[in-house]
Amino acid sequence: MSKNWGKFWKNTALLGWLALGGTPLAFGQKYTSQVWSPDLGNGKYKNPIINADYSDPDAIRVGNDYYMIASSFNHSPGLPILYSKDMVNWTIIGHALDRQIPESTFSHVQHGGGVWAPSIRYHNNEFYIYYPDPDFGIYQIKAKDIKGPWSSPVLVFAGKGLIDPCPFWDEGGKAYLAYAYAGSRAGLKSVLGIANMNVEGTKVLDRGTIVYDGHELDPTIEGPKVYKRNGYYYLFAPAGGVATGWQLVLRSKNIFGPYERKVVMAQHDSPINGPHQGAWVETPSGENWFFHFQDKDAMGRVVHLQPMTWKADWPIIGLDTDGDGVGTPVLTYQKPNVGSKIVQPINPQESDEFDSPQLGLQWQWQANPDGTWLMPSQDGKLRLYSQLVPEGSKNLMALPNILTQKFPADDFNATVRIRLHPNEKELGERTGFVVVGEDYSQLFIRRINGNFQLFYGDCKKSYSGKEEQVKAIASLPDEFVYLSVRVKDGKHCYWSYSIDGKEFKNVAETFEAKPGKWIGATLGIYADKQKQINDSGYAEVDWFRITK
Repeated sequence: MSKNWGKFWKNTALLGWLALGGTPLAFGQKYTSQVWSPDLGNGKYKNPIINADYSDPDAIRVGNDYYMIASSFNHSPGLPILYSKDMVNWTIIGHALDRQIPESTFSHVQHGGGVWAPSIRYHNNEFYIYYPDPDFGIYQIKAKDIKGPWSSPVLVFAGKGLIDPCPFWDEGGKAYLAYAYAGSRAGLKSVLGIANMNVEGTKVLDRGTIVYDGHELDPTIEGPKVYKRNGYYYLFAPAGGVATGWQLVLRSKNIFGPYERKVVMAQHDSPINGPHQGAWVETPSGENWFFHFQDKDAMGRVVHLQPMTWKADWPIIGLDTDGDGVGTPVLTYQKPNVGSKIVQPINPQESDEFDSPQLGLQWQWQANPDGTWLMPSQDGKLRLYSQLVPEGSKNLMALPNILTQKFPADDFNATVRIRLHPNEKELGERTGFVVVGEDYSQLFIRRINGNFQLFYGDCKKSYSGKEEQVKAIASLPDEFVYLSVRVKDGKHCYWSYSIDGKEFKNVAETFEAKPGKWIGATLGIYADKQKQINDSGYAEVDWFRITK
């Protein structure tokens, strides 16, 4: 890549970030993906509306604005918040959880721990988020403005294995909390519970009541969302397993039951497996829509939007072509009627030119960061200071300071322009670009005896402590180089590198990406070291780009 072309790319990207254009957005900056956009430009959209790992989505409408949150597990900052004007075009506007608690736990990588399926509600002119940590219990945070500041987490319901909370404030002033159980922690699953809660929503008043047992008909039922319509209390809950199940709805005239049961959406002949938990949202025009996710293995859990109708006080999600009341997920459909002018295509952020002192909202660490991991961009380049590899670690997955973002599509190319500035001491420092998962692979740079070398590394079953296998690839100059990975079909990874940004040389090894613990594979950059002294070197990152 020539210097002139690189300058043009950065300037163009920066203008794209700064210019809102089209329908003004209340938050964030306009970003249009090269690799996935659900808006077909003809009044229709395609699923998934977000082809990235925004697991366990919950969504609400406030006025003419739509907000979505998702699980974030061990990543920090947690609880991403996305914003839309039409439920199809989304942008990331922030995170509700700056740091995970307890700090003593989440200063270390906790694969599969942290924030599981959350819920968001707007009540008494405030935004409420309830999220579970399956090792500690259910927390509440709230804010008067979606942009924050968000309150410190309050432990509403303490207990191991409590997951998937959803608050509900009834017309009479009573408050309730629906939830499920994680079998891995509680030793019980496939049941749903409801607890009485104080009106402030800060604590439960009892240990809850099991209101539905799905062992016989609906194994692994979870993710309840509570709504009320026409005198019925509804629990929307998926069952049958994340990748193989169906969408169930329960209804009762009493919130504690007994509940009637009905399957309202199933895969049928659709390629959309699952389909799993989500949220019912109604537009100002009276249309009903349902968000849910689909498990796509290494891609993670991607977000779909389905039309929803009501018949005899039961919802039907998707298209019911045979009239049995059980819908099938759609791949394409007419966009929601949101009663406003056309919203220009916008997508969750991916590429980052590092031209702003604020790190892009798409980035998350593997654990709570401290102040020594990076220096925000001052001159169009991000600086990552090398951090000591955790004691006893045999591979990268215990490294908290990997800066990650999600796979953005099934097919894409990701390239980073990066340079290593090691300390003058030989500390075994390196910087790398990695496809993160239980199996991972990477290209990394290390200086050995004064010479810069490029290495390929991969590791299978990394969570079990397996050692990374490393192979020398090439000698490098002491300057910026280009590390790149081409991903096809959501999992097949092909690594390459370049000295000048024009001619890329393929690395012979191919790699099949694997998901992490409850999450999809991610893309990460980092700097680490084997020895500790009173100073460190650093990696300099000029840009990170997602392209076709």
